[in-house]
Order: sequence, then C-alpha cells, then structure tokens
Amino acid sequence: MKKRRVFRFIFLSLFLFLCDAYTKYLVATNLPNMYYASPFYPYGGIGVFQNFLGIDFCINYVSNHGGAWGLFAAFPVALLIVRICIILAAFVYAAFVNKQPRRDLPFLLILTGASCNIFDCFVYGAVIDMFHFVLWGYSFPVFNVADMMIFFGVATLLIQSLLEKVKTRERHTQTISKVGFN
Repeated sequence: MKKRRVFRFIFLSLFLFLCDAYTKYLVATNLPNMYYASPFYPYGGIGVFQNFLGIDFCINYVSNHGGAWGLFAAFPVALLIVRICIILAAFVYAAFVNKQPRRDLPFLLILTGASCNIFDCFVYGAVIDMFHFVLWGYSFPVFNVADMMIFFGVATLLIQSLLEKVKTRERHTQTISKVGFN
C-alpha cells in the first residue's frame, strides 16, 4: 500500500475513533444510565422521533458489559481477551494477507469499530450504547457508532464477496459457452 493511502486510512480511522468516543462521552456525561427498559417513549432518553411509519427512535445511555446483545457478560475478562485476539488476527489478515485493495476500507471499519468498543471497556468498564430503535413494537438492541462501523464493514465484505462470486460464475459460464459445452 502506498504511503499516501496509508496516511489517509490512519486519518480516517482516527477520525472515526474520535467521533465514536465523543458521542459516547456526550451520552455518558449527559444521560442517566438505563438499568431497565422503560415502556414509555422516549424510553428514558432523548426522543428523536416517534411513530414514524411505526418506528420510534431515541438516544439512551446503556452500559453493555457483554458482547453483542449482552452475551457473555458474566465473563468480562475472557471476553476482553477474545476480543483483543480477534482484532489482532483481523489486523494481521488485513495488513499482511489481504491482497485486494477494495477490501481495505471494510477492514478499516471493522478494526476501528472493534477497537472503539475495547477502548470503552478500559475507560468506562463497559461498552456504551446509545441508539435505540423500536421497530413496530419490537425494541431493537441498543447500539453505538462503533457497532455501525463493524456492521457496514462486514456488510461491505459480504456484498463484495457475493459480487465476486457472480462475476466468477459469469466468466465460467462464458468460458463454457465459448468452448461449446452447453
């Protein structure tokens, strides 16, 4: 990777990290921590919109001591070690094994988002979540900016992989039709 591209990625990663840290700081210092789900809008937080096509959205302060959806909250040290190992493995893969430049940005999003959530564990003792959607009566798990980075990074990798398979299949079909094995 060229030096200029590396500096752009470092700058982008730092910018996203700071955006995530700032939003979490604002929420942690200005909203009460929700230890239970309030049944009434804005569910203990700041209402953004209510009943827009059946969707409610508000900003809440929720401490997540576990992984996704609070899983493994009873094992915080083991979870932290596993998270760090996964980030290190993903970094090694992205930096040294990945040969496709179009996958650099999705890996950057995933690694930055995961690093942000680990940073929270050291600063706040838990991951700070804030975006709370209620979709047609279903309270979607509360998430944060780092979670969005991870989601968009993984989604982009999946879409790229699917498009690559479609292109490979098309090339394979064209090769077969040229050879005459219809």
